[in-house]
Amino acid sequence: MTTRTRTLRACLGVVAIGLATLTGCSTTSDTTTSSQSGLATVKLQLQWFKQGQFAGYLAAVDQGFYKEQGLDVQILDGGTDIVPQTVLAQGQADYAIAWVPKALASREAGAGITDVAQVYQRSGTKQVAFKSANIAGPADLKAKKVGNWGYGNEFELFAGMTKAGLDPAKDVTLVQQQFDMNAFLSHDIDAAQAMSYNEYAQLLEVKNPATGKLYTADDFTTIDWNDQGVAMLQDAIWANTAKLKDAAYQDRTVKFIAASLKGWAFCRDHVDKCRDITVAAGSTLGASHQQWQINEVNKLIWPSPAGVGTIDKGAWDRTVAIAQQTKNQEGHTVLTKAPDADAYTNEYVTKALDLLKGQGIDVTGTGFQAQPVTLAEGGK
Repeated sequence: MTTRTRTLRACLGVVAIGLATLTGCSTTSDTTTSSQSGLATVKLQLQWFKQGQFAGYLAAVDQGFYKEQGLDVQILDGGTDIVPQTVLAQGQADYAIAWVPKALASREAGAGITDVAQVYQRSGTKQVAFKSANIAGPADLKAKKVGNWGYGNEFELFAGMTKAGLDPAKDVTLVQQQFDMNAFLSHDIDAAQAMSYNEYAQLLEVKNPATGKLYTADDFTTIDWNDQGVAMLQDAIWANTAKLKDAAYQDRTVKFIAASLKGWAFCRDHVDKCRDITVAAGSTLGASHQQWQINEVNKLIWPSPAGVGTIDKGAWDRTVAIAQQTKNQEGHTVLTKAPDADAYTNEYVTKALDLLKGQGIDVTGTGFQAQPVTLAEGGK
């Protein structure tokens, strides 16, 4: 796999949920040990390789926020064969970052995991079209070639089309989209899936053959599923459900969340610094792309009126309803039943926010404003 193909997949987390391997995989085995410095060693499993999508955690390491809480955090890269919630459930990591629908599917299949902090408050998934295609909303997808990644990433698209009165199986031509934008740029797809912080940026890093200059936002139209009322919750911090019964793990969870959210507050206020931290951490994408990515991720997090990381019941219930009711092209839903009460809790994030407030950290970002980012060709 080329570096470019690999990085194009980054927004997806891990595309293969691997449900069959999850059944009965929950374990209470504890990976936490003490380092030579006396800090508790904690492992965090990412969805994918280090990039701006995870800048807050990288910043928390770089700026010493985890150490302030007595933690020595080791950040584990994801990969094509790594399902973060499985790694967590099997006791090979202490915490994991995963999209809510995919993690709930794993939980239904037996993974003992709990959402303890909902970092992304909004969805970053879009459907992108060239302006010349005249696609302004889901209803305009009728009779169009509509790309989707599948593997559990398509349910917002299908929910949006259904809400607009379209039958996804009859009213559009579904195209299995590869994990790049090549088919879209070649006009083999009329409307393609893209993450606001990754694939969409990569379109703006390509030269328009008609002008010889980089494409701009004016060349495209986008459908934002937040605006359509079918957005599903994405990146969250997941903990091991069984281990949450242990007082020491509960305490570490509060401290881990607090330091992580402090990292995200730092990246809200220091985008350029977090860009440099991310690039230094080994990101395979360039500096301008990482700056764009962090800036766009900030839009998904801030403002957080109830406090960053707080799980909004309305957004949770909407995600669960879509996961239960919306069928993909194979006729499958994400979930067959509603998750139980242990699927999420605000207990630990509330305590973490109290810690941060005591440090004078702005945990709502009420005055947040995204900064302009100039992309370079190829994201350099």
